[in-house]
Amino acid sequence: MLKTLKFSLRVNHKKRSHGSSPATRDLQFRYIRRRRTTFARRDDPIISVDAKKRELVGHFKNDGKAWSQAPRVVNDHDFRSLATGVAIPYVIYNTEANRAFVCVGTSRGTPEFAVDSIERWWRLEGRRHYPDSNHILILADGGGGNGHRARVWKARLQDRVCDRHQLTITVCHYPPGASKWNPVDHRVNCEISRNWQAVPLDRYDTVLKYIRTTTTATGLRIRAQLIRKQYDKGLTVPDDEMEQLSIQTHTPRSRWNYTLSPRAGV
Repeated sequence: MLKTLKFSLRVNHKKRSHGSSPATRDLQFRYIRRRRTTFARRDDPIISVDAKKRELVGHFKNDGKAWSQAPRVVNDHDFRSLATGVAIPYVIYNTEANRAFVCVGTSRGTPEFAVDSIERWWRLEGRRHYPDSNHILILADGGGGNGHRARVWKARLQDRVCDRHQLTITVCHYPPGASKWNPVDHRVNCEISRNWQAVPLDRYDTVLKYIRTTTTATGLRIRAQLIRKQYDKGLTVPDDEMEQLSIQTHTPRSRWNYTLSPRAGV
């Protein structure tokens, strides 16, 4: 009777968005597309950044299925006290080169950790591939460590990347609820999850191995490093420090689009 009435077993579809109107979202998407086109024509780097889900390191169940002669035995509970530690992958994806650089943190996914990862990418890869460029376009989600409200994110970008390396950085944030359109999410993060599905992430070496061996038919290559630096939560940036930033907001949606420039004499 249900089949006759065209019923079938269905899952929920995550399509209802919140936080911004469809018109606002579309306006931001079009603005990001224009910025990407401009940077690509100048051969300036375009990086899409995001922190992947925190993973417990130890003998814990990992979702998915994998070919094996026998099932792997893991802990019957996912207690944090049973873990060797945590792995927090922060992914920097070069959209034009189809290359990713992953910093696996072992403490907290803070704005400071996000900026340190970007600075490390530029120092070890970016400036080698773009020796004549002094502009970077960063595509980021609207929340988290690299969110548009995070003062530490902007302040550390200013002093650790712009001032230190004399770089001009333009940041464009995706609207709330639209992070799945950030290229790093559907071109890198999901591929890493697919590569290590059903594999217990028992050691940090295992985490790094499966990140580095993630590939796609389009030629994705990933470099990964372990970052053991300890990061503290709750850092604040006072108003007077924010006023010293060399930041210029863009229209439309100035809170989502801004450019940081190197400060003279710093």
